Amino acid sequence: MEDRIIKTEYSEVMQKSFIDYAMSVIVARALPDVRDGLKPVQRRTLYDMHELGIRYDRPYRKSARIVGDTMGKYHPHGDSSIYDALVVMAQDFKKGQPLIDGHGNFGNIEGDGAAAMRYTEARLQKLTQEAFLADLDKNVVDFVPNFDETEKEPSVLPAKIPNLLVNGSEGIAVGMATSIPPHNLGEVIDAAKAYMLDENITNRELMRFISGPDFPTGGIVINKDELLSIYETGTGKIRLRGKVETEKVKGGKTNVVITEIPYTMIGANIGKFLSDVAALAETKKTNDIVDISNQSSKEGIRIVIELKKDADVDHFINMLYKKTRLEDTFGVNMLAISDGRPETLSLKQIIQANIEFQFEFNRRKYETLLEKEKAKKEIQEGLIKACNVIDLIIEILRGSRDRNQAKNCLVEGITDGIHFKSRESEVMAGYLRFTENQANAILDMRLYKLIGLEIEALISEHEDTLANIFRYEDILERRSSMAQVIMNELDAFKKQYARKRRTVIDNCEEAVFEEKKVEEMDIYCLVDRFGYARTIDVPTYERNQEAANAENRFVFLCKNTGKICLFTNTGQLYTVKVSDLPFGKFRDKSIPLDNVSNLDSSKELLLLAASQSDLNLYRLLFTTRQAMAKIVDGGEFDVSKKTVAATKLADGDELIDVTVFKDQKYMILQSKDGYFLRFTIEEIPEKKKNAVGVRSMKLGEKDELEAVYFTKTGADSAISYKEKEISLNSIRLNKRDTKGTKLRV
Repeated sequence: MEDRIIKTEYSEVMQKSFIDYAMSVIVARALPDVRDGLKPVQRRTLYDMHELGIRYDRPYRKSARIVGDTMGKYHPHGDSSIYDALVVMAQDFKKGQPLIDGHGNFGNIEGDGAAAMRYTEARLQKLTQEAFLADLDKNVVDFVPNFDETEKEPSVLPAKIPNLLVNGSEGIAVGMATSIPPHNLGEVIDAAKAYMLDENITNRELMRFISGPDFPTGGIVINKDELLSIYETGTGKIRLRGKVETEKVKGGKTNVVITEIPYTMIGANIGKFLSDVAALAETKKTNDIVDISNQSSKEGIRIVIELKKDADVDHFINMLYKKTRLEDTFGVNMLAISDGRPETLSLKQIIQANIEFQFEFNRRKYETLLEKEKAKKEIQEGLIKACNVIDLIIEILRGSRDRNQAKNCLVEGITDGIHFKSRESEVMAGYLRFTENQANAILDMRLYKLIGLEIEALISEHEDTLANIFRYEDILERRSSMAQVIMNELDAFKKQYARKRRTVIDNCEEAVFEEKKVEEMDIYCLVDRFGYARTIDVPTYERNQEAANAENRFVFLCKNTGKICLFTNTGQLYTVKVSDLPFGKFRDKSIPLDNVSNLDSSKELLLLAASQSDLNLYRLLFTTRQAMAKIVDGGEFDVSKKTVAATKLADGDELIDVTVFKDQKYMILQSKDGYFLRFTIEEIPEKKKNAVGVRSMKLGEKDELEAVYFTKTGADSAISYKEKEISLNSIRLNKRDTKGTKLRV
């Protein structure tokens, strides 16, 4: 038993295991192969459909059957990943050339998902059958065992087009990701042919054929001059814009109509775009919008924005480019598996890898075909020779005891034991030297083959076989001949499947949009006890001052261009732009603060809301449940981040009070056990916001602070404690960090 225990460093085992896992994800799941442009799950799904006979000219089959068969035979990683891959390969708004013909609800461009696999059906596209699966029976690629070694699957499909460019790819592996845009099939084929004619062609020269990506959603690529660098390095950013048109309508108004969207907007981002446009109107960044409607259908995208009569249309369109995803960036990282390892490839390298792969599998294909034709030639020559001496062969067959005796005579000329009609026939039979294959063919030949027309057909077929052998040998011996075969196939695919380019490639000027400067003014911010906030102007507040103060927890003056600070019991500070809060009439709706900040109102109690500009003028006094206190300069909370730590808390502690320190003189602490401590605020030191503070009151073992009060010099306040009114100034003045006085009530 001890001999089987391997002692090693745990860190080494973890390192090796993680590397093995990472490489498995990179090579066997997330990244496409540069040769066929497919990830393993895509390749296995297509091959399984091919094996099931779900061809383009046969009926659809349930997606659940395809997914289950693929998972059981080739891809043991769960049905959702297989079905998701199948769905994407069927969506014409994601793929330049869909590889699967889907029947049923396969989702739409607006982000609605596909129906469950039990409801949808699928079959292969004709292009897929012809360009990826047609020659698998000709030993063109290696087959490897599946996960349980009960089946064989192709290590790569014999792709006759550079599919990695045509359909692109997206995937996230461990420590790396790929993002390759789709391209136009006709342009990619032209570039592949150009490479075969001149293998020293440059990326710049290839771009005479491939002008840039061709997204199925259309749109406009606006940084044409940067594409060469992207295609040479394999990385970069493509800037996309949607296609915008204008329509004149009744009343002199103008409609802005979006007919094509950036590729990055497909899915839920269309709804996000509509929300962003609506937000432009709600936040008063523009007053030109009358209505927004999404009139998209199966015929295409149509988003209509109705503008006011005197709206500046060009200015509004530029604002859409700047403030919404109508202009977006597609990050390119042309990472793929090349020679068994991940590599970032240039445009030429991708085309080169696919073409060299085509030469390789075509070599294997024509070697297989040549062997078959040579075997046919051998049989045909034997049958033709047999027809010339058919009487002798019939005599051998009639005179033989069994098949083996007749076969030995045909192959080796052994006549022993065979009865011949004449000595001459026996001598002639001794000279017969058919091959073993020819002899078997002769023995299996039917009598109708002796008809004159059948013999002529045999001779004609033999001539065709000789021609095929000559052609196959020429293709295998001369690279130019094989190149011509590949180019002819590419031309056929282009003629049948190529379509016009959808995406426009251009150099467009930067969209110029200057926001109208907001006139700075004082307004009041109202925050109610539920964490809902809104702003109103000063005259509105003054007319409704009593109701505003009674209905809201925090009421304070701020600038409409500033920020407000929100302090919570967890010691966090959240900042919110005042402009993000609704501004209007006194009874207008408020919005939850967690809609415009990271504040979790369901978990964090709001202790203070104040204008950031006010905090810069004052100091803040923090008090915690465990009686820790400190004063912090308000300028420390003038931060750009939306969320920061406002103070440091001990384990199990929480803030119970944050107060703006202006002219308060005394601080009164009330504990849960009924102890009160009054002391001067001057005893609380000023510290940084990341400090814990000092102890302000000695608490009993299970006691904790319950409330904090403040009084000014010459002023008194009263509180209600256990149904009895207590004057705060009547509490004996003491020192900080003492136990205080327990009130008997």
